[in-house]
Amino acid sequence: MGQLVIVLWMFFLLLLPRVEVFAQGSLSKTGRVGCPNCANDGSSISRSLQKGDELYAAFKPKEALAEFLKVLDSDPQNAEALSKIARVYIAFGDVIPESTPDWEAKRLKQYQIAEQYARKAVKADPSVVWGHFYVAASLGSMATVSPVAKQIDMAGEIRGAIEKAIALDPQNGFAYHVYGVWHRKMAEIGKMSRMFASVIYGRSIPTGSMEKSIEYLNKAVTLNPTVIASRLELARTYVAVENWPLARSFLISIRGLPIQFSDDAKNKQKAEQLLEEIKER
Repeated sequence: MGQLVIVLWMFFLLLLPRVEVFAQGSLSKTGRVGCPNCANDGSSISRSLQKGDELYAAFKPKEALAEFLKVLDSDPQNAEALSKIARVYIAFGDVIPESTPDWEAKRLKQYQIAEQYARKAVKADPSVVWGHFYVAASLGSMATVSPVAKQIDMAGEIRGAIEKAIALDPQNGFAYHVYGVWHRKMAEIGKMSRMFASVIYGRSIPTGSMEKSIEYLNKAVTLNPTVIASRLELARTYVAVENWPLARSFLISIRGLPIQFSDDAKNKQKAEQLLEEIKER
């Protein structure tokens, strides 16, 4: 079962940082992150949502939470605020150090709160893409501190939530990114590990496809051409299928991209390291 545990764990760790970072898009007078068609009309709700986004983008999640909670005081069923509160609680869990006593239980508690808010967002308005997106994100977070059997269950739920997000917004490049990584990680789980999971846990692991991983990550790059993480993950999938020229091409293309998100500098370093590893392939 060693391969199964490692692959599932690595999948969820790959997913989570990007979920948080992707939520930090810039503000616009005609829309907000998670609600691109919302009018910033100067109302107290609109101002709190905008301010919450600004605070979150400035890495001040506690202050952002206060603004989103103000929205719920006026409108308890505001799906945008609910989904963004889920995002905040994921961030709360992520920053709990592993050196903290009972860190796994403490992270799990924050992730469970995030899941509750994400599901409330979906219930309040099933048409809001980010509600489904953060259901997937919160489940992925919970999986990192859950037993293997629960991880297997969550893999299927994550797929379902991401598919709903894509169905609602076929132009959501971040959802395609997550689904592309999901397919690669599921495809990398070997037949023996799948058999063990079926026998020991009474569950079957969802199957993934390298072809689908390439398709979805290419879609993510097309929709968000300057997002470094999507190009890096696409290169990793090309490495997995031993398409060395395309892998090198995407890794090299990262060099000229601007730093936009908190993990971009690290991802540029990772791209150079991977390029060095496959330069003779």
